[in-house]
Amino acid sequence: MVREDLRNIAIIAHVDHGKTTLVDEMLKQGGEFRENQVVADRVMDSNAIERERGITILAKNTAAHWKGVKINIIDTPGHADFGGEVERILKMVNGVVLLVDAAEGPMPQTRFVLKKALDLGHKVILAINKIDRPDARCYEVVDEVLELLLDLDATEEQLESPVIFCSGRDGTASLNPERGADLAPLFDAILSHVDPPEGDPEGELQLLVSAIDYNDFVGRIGIGRIERGQVRQNQEVIIADYHQTKEPYKGRVVSLNQIEGLKRIPVETAMVGDIVIFSGIAGITIGDTLCTPGAVEPLPFVQITEPTVEMTFSVNDSPFAGREGKFVTSRQIRERLSKELLKDVSLRVTETENTDSLNVAGRGEMHLSILIETMRREGYEFSVSPPRVLLKEIDGKTCEPMERLLIDLPDSAVGSVIEKLGPRKGEMLQLTPVGSRTRLEFLIPSRGLFGYRSEFLTDTKGEGILNAIFDGYQPYKGDIQRRSGGSLISYENGTSVVYGMYNAQERGTLFLDAGVEVYEGMVIGVSPKPEDMVVNICKKKQLTNMRASGSDDALRLVPPRRMSLEECLEFLKEDELLEVTPKNIRIRKRILDNNLRAKANAKAKG
Repeated sequence: MVREDLRNIAIIAHVDHGKTTLVDEMLKQGGEFRENQVVADRVMDSNAIERERGITILAKNTAAHWKGVKINIIDTPGHADFGGEVERILKMVNGVVLLVDAAEGPMPQTRFVLKKALDLGHKVILAINKIDRPDARCYEVVDEVLELLLDLDATEEQLESPVIFCSGRDGTASLNPERGADLAPLFDAILSHVDPPEGDPEGELQLLVSAIDYNDFVGRIGIGRIERGQVRQNQEVIIADYHQTKEPYKGRVVSLNQIEGLKRIPVETAMVGDIVIFSGIAGITIGDTLCTPGAVEPLPFVQITEPTVEMTFSVNDSPFAGREGKFVTSRQIRERLSKELLKDVSLRVTETENTDSLNVAGRGEMHLSILIETMRREGYEFSVSPPRVLLKEIDGKTCEPMERLLIDLPDSAVGSVIEKLGPRKGEMLQLTPVGSRTRLEFLIPSRGLFGYRSEFLTDTKGEGILNAIFDGYQPYKGDIQRRSGGSLISYENGTSVVYGMYNAQERGTLFLDAGVEVYEGMVIGVSPKPEDMVVNICKKKQLTNMRASGSDDALRLVPPRRMSLEECLEFLKEDELLEVTPKNIRIRKRILDNNLRAKANAKAKG
């Protein structure tokens, strides 16, 4: 049976090429909102961190209607660190809309998501987005995408993809770079080019779980597409795993829902091709297949890429421990990470020798920093180690993860960027002039990028674009210096005062203002010299009848350097930790006592 009344598609693209904005307009024109309804921009980015950063982290399902056909749309993340979301979601669809920025053209993540779609045999609709940009180069970008398709061994059918030119922000699409009136050409291309789902509605049930949600009231919620047969509410099923990592077990589908617009609508039955959301099965996980008891035939599932970066999460033991957090014990941190594992397949959590700490591995720094940010907003307090890459033994050699780095920057900054990437073991693959800018392509160890992004923005005066994607493993490239400058470390517990800070700022750049509580061993700034330096920013001026307290007002402090969570993680040295609380993030030394730390450093050198 062919479901002509249904299409399942995913919108795939590089980060910030306009996927979520386009989905907004598809929902509006697909009749999912009233004409006078007020709808927030990027309505699909429901998570607070997604809205702040302007990126999609979690793949989300929605549905629009066009000419009597229901179109299930999945908005996927564009950032490489959330590629685990994209890989599994593609198993639920029959075709993809590949969105490419009309000025930037194909980027590293475009290549990654497109390769995954082509490997699954999906048909592709090429949508050139942001055609209203003044620097748009529509036809050049079409040629670049065709070259990419050839490079990725696309089939003849995939090479003959329809091309739509659109402006997601304006909600228009057309068959040429001229501005259209609405998104009708895009909807029509989806109906004509993407295959409708087909299967045997009378056969035994096969429902492959491709995503997991979690709710404190009902527990784990499975999301997947019915590949064969039908599923009913309260139906008894057998849950099996293709790779046989666990024994098949019985379960019952308690609630059954389908997506309509942004709502989950309860249904009693669903049939082959439908994407359904169900609850009631406690141990359900991604890659499981729901089958009827008489015919247990699990479906194969896409292999999720391994994590490449690891950090150690441990109980906060600084002098300020427990002041600001609601959840501070190792048991609470362990339970929260276990809960995260229920819905994030790209995450790995392993025990360490110390019961107060856990190793947490993910797809990249961004992946782990989003988890840290989410936990601190929920009231957790803990400390994290500097990120480190996960090495692998391949054919008896120690190998490390490599990144393919694509850089777009002004011509004036090319020299300094190439010079900086050399000591970080970067190997230049390509240099292409594009107008007054240059595009560079590098192959570089993942650890070579730690601490580089903020330096890159400085070197390019904020005009550079840097994108990286995992490229595979290569033999270990040798030592890479993490940071050239040393740390300025607080001498004692107390409160920072203007007089002490005025003297300390001559030694380097400070991270905080006057009137902030500090403790011994806390990192309060960075020095241009390579060695660490202990400074006393709590030191007050000794008052005499010749020196009045009011003369401190004449001392001018340089504004402090503010760092984001990612910048702090990149900044950390091996002997430092990041203290994370709901109100603050502080960098500190592992050994807080200045004398003990000096002895440990002398012993390590000696």
